[in-house]
Amino acid sequence: MPRITVTKIAPALGADISGIDLHAPLDEATLAALKDAWATHLVLRFRGQALDDPQLLALSRLLGPLDPPGPNPYGKPFLEAFPEINVISNVKVGGAPIGNLGDGEAVWHCDMTYVESPPRAALLHALEIPPSGGDTFWSNMYLAYETLPDATKQRIAGLRAIHDATYNSAGIMRKGMKEVTDPRQAPGAHHPLVIRHPDTGRAALYLGRRRNSYVLGLDLADSNALLDELWAHATQPEFTFRQVWQLHDLILWDNRCTLHRRDSFDPEARRVMHRTQIKGTPVAPAFEAA
Repeated sequence: MPRITVTKIAPALGADISGIDLHAPLDEATLAALKDAWATHLVLRFRGQALDDPQLLALSRLLGPLDPPGPNPYGKPFLEAFPEINVISNVKVGGAPIGNLGDGEAVWHCDMTYVESPPRAALLHALEIPPSGGDTFWSNMYLAYETLPDATKQRIAGLRAIHDATYNSAGIMRKGMKEVTDPRQAPGAHHPLVIRHPDTGRAALYLGRRRNSYVLGLDLADSNALLDELWAHATQPEFTFRQVWQLHDLILWDNRCTLHRRDSFDPEARRVMHRTQIKGTPVAPAFEAA
């Protein structure tokens, strides 16, 4: 198989991968080169890859066992033949949505951190795209942590936060959940504010999503102030990469050391994405609690 070409997209993260046909089986050398590029750039983009669903699943499984999609508001898979695939779409057929998240903005988040072992990675494949809007952004949480003031690093070392399970990134309440009035009582996993990446050993800020988050052991006002400070820092433009989608783009990202968000788009336009995710392991703290 020809040698792949890796072209950096943005200073903080993201790389284009060319010289590869993802329809064909990948040999061990090519897969190793992809994994090296992924560890370096965190987000990989493959353009012009018109994969069908079995091909998307086969590619995804090269990275590890698949993790089922999180619960959607409708309580059943969008694709009965391929329940491992989550459909991200605003399209409705017969008045029923064919996918999740609609056409509104999806706020900054890390996928499924409300569980003890969030996905290690995700792949998103563009099947239909709107004429404009719907851009996706990723932010590098290694850089976010490394550029914090030393005093802030010391303050957050060993702290843990609640990662609320109530709402998805589009603000839709998950099936079976109830309104949260006190973030200190929010359902969801408790994770370190700073994690140790299991593959690279690097420390990364680990925020999940802002809504209903709470730093354990702090007064609510102090928790909110600290989280607001960390979120403002972590989502600065210099840490981010903006993806303007083209048809049949495929994006692979590391869910453990990035955040991502999506712009809204015209509700009359169609956007259809198929997404898979790779099973993760329990989150490891970079620092033990004091």
